[in-house]
Amino acid sequence: MANPAEPNGSRPIRIVIAGGGTAGWMTAATFARFLEVGFEIDLIESEEIGTVGVGEATIPQIRLFNDALGLDEDAFLRATQGTYKLGIEFVDWGAPGQRYMHAFGDIGRDVGLLPFHHYWLRARALGLAGDLAAYSLNNQAALAERMQRGAARTARVLPDMPYAFHFDAGLYARHLRRYSETRGITRIEGKIVRVTQGDTGDVSGLVLEDGTTVSADLYIDCTGFRGLLIEQTLHTGYDDWTHWLPADRALAVPSARSAAFTPYTRSTAKAAGWQWRIPLQHRTGNGIVYASAHLSDDEATATLLAGLDGEALADPRPIHFRTGKRRKLWNRNVVAIGLAGGFLEPLESTSIHLIQSAIARLMKLLPGRTIAEADRVEFNRQSDFEYERIRDFIILHYAANARSEPFWQRCRDMELPETLTAKIDLWRGNGHITREHEELFTEVGWLQVFAGQGVLPTGHHPLADAIPASDLAEFMDTIAKLNAREVAQMPSHADFIARHCAAPQPVTA
Repeated sequence: MANPAEPNGSRPIRIVIAGGGTAGWMTAATFARFLEVGFEIDLIESEEIGTVGVGEATIPQIRLFNDALGLDEDAFLRATQGTYKLGIEFVDWGAPGQRYMHAFGDIGRDVGLLPFHHYWLRARALGLAGDLAAYSLNNQAALAERMQRGAARTARVLPDMPYAFHFDAGLYARHLRRYSETRGITRIEGKIVRVTQGDTGDVSGLVLEDGTTVSADLYIDCTGFRGLLIEQTLHTGYDDWTHWLPADRALAVPSARSAAFTPYTRSTAKAAGWQWRIPLQHRTGNGIVYASAHLSDDEATATLLAGLDGEALADPRPIHFRTGKRRKLWNRNVVAIGLAGGFLEPLESTSIHLIQSAIARLMKLLPGRTIAEADRVEFNRQSDFEYERIRDFIILHYAANARSEPFWQRCRDMELPETLTAKIDLWRGNGHITREHEELFTEVGWLQVFAGQGVLPTGHHPLADAIPASDLAEFMDTIAKLNAREVAQMPSHADFIARHCAAPQPVTA
C-alpha cells in the first residue's frame, strides 16, 4: 500500500500481514480504511496453503465492523451467500429433550432499579410466567423463522431487533480482499519459508520461497494454528485450557440447503461434544466438535452425517485444535490475530469477533516506528481478559448439564475457574448477574444460559415483591403479547432474503 511519506520526509511505517483468510483480510481491510497516509501495508499469502474457514456464524458486533468499513449490508450478504442470525438454539444441552435459545437483544422490560429477570423469577415462582423465550422478541421471531430490520412496527415500546449474520467465510475473505486491494493494499503471492530475527530478537524479515525478503516495522501473524511468527519463531508459549474444554477435534461438511431456513444457529449436544448447523443461502454449514478421548473419528463422522437435514455435498473435513491462547498475543514486533493468537470453540460464535476485537485493540494502541512496552502490556492484558471471560461463558454450557455420558459427567464434575464459580454463586443466591468491565457477554446472555441449562437461584431481589401479583401477571402477559403481535407481521426469513439480498445461484466458493 504505497502512501506519501509523512510531511517531515520520513519514510512510511511498514506493516506486513502474514497470511490471508478471514483474519488477514479483515485486518487488511481495516488498515486500508483507516491508515491511508504514512503507512505501507503488504499482505503475504499463498494459494497453496488452505485456511480453516468454514460457514461462519457471528454476533451483532460484526455489523459495527462492516459499518466502519462502509460495506453495504445487502451487497455483503449477496457476496457471501449470507443469511440473518437472531440467536443460537441449544438442543439437548441441559438434558436430552430440552432446548432453549440464547437470543440477541433484551428480554422483557426493566422496571425502576431492577432488571426484568427479577420480576420473571418472582412471577415464575407464583405460576404467572412462562419460559424466558416468550419475553424475547428475537427468540420469538427466530422460532417463527421471521426477520425484519429497524424499529418495531406494531408496538413502538419494543426495541430494535438486533441481529448478526451467517456467511461463507471464504467468500467473506474474498469480498474483503477486493475491498482492500482497490484501496491500495498490496497482496504478495508466496509461501513464507523462513523468518529472520535481528540482534534484539525482533522479527526482521519474512523470506519467501522465491528468495524475496519482505521486511516491516510491525508484523501481523495471521498464519492460523501454526503461529509461524508468534510461536514457531518467537516461542511465545501457550495457555492450554483443554482441562476445562476437552474437545480437541472437529469435522466440517456442507449439505444441501434445507427447507428449514432458520434465522438462527443450532447447536445440538451429542455423546462427546456437539453438532452445529448454520444455514446459508446456497447450502447449510454443518460440523461436529468432539473430544477424541471419548469419541473416535469414525464415530464422529457417522454422528455428523446422521444429523444432517440435507444431502452431504463433500466429505467431512477434519480440524484438530487445542483450546487456549498464546501467553502474549503481542510479542516483540509481532501481533497475532485470529487462530494464530488462540482458539475457543465456536459454541457462541466468537471466532470472528475475537479477530474484530484484536484489530480494534491494535488500532487504538498502534505504534509508530518505536514500540512502547507499555502498549504491548496493555494489549495483552485486555486480550487475556477477553479470552478468559469468553472461556468462562463457554464452560458454563458444559458444566451445567444433567446428561449421563462419561464426557458430560467429566464436564459436570470438573473444578471450574474461580471467575466462573463466583459468577454462578452470585446467580444461585438471589439471581444477581454482574458484567465486569468490558466482558463480551451481557447479563441477558448469562441469564438465558443459566435458565436454559436449569441453573436457577433460590431467591430474587426483594423490590420485585413490591408489585401486586395481579399487576405482575398483567405485566408479563402484556410483554408476551406485544412480542407475538410484532412477530406476526414480519415477513419470513426466506422472503426477506429474497426481497433484499438474494445471491445469484449457483456459486462456487
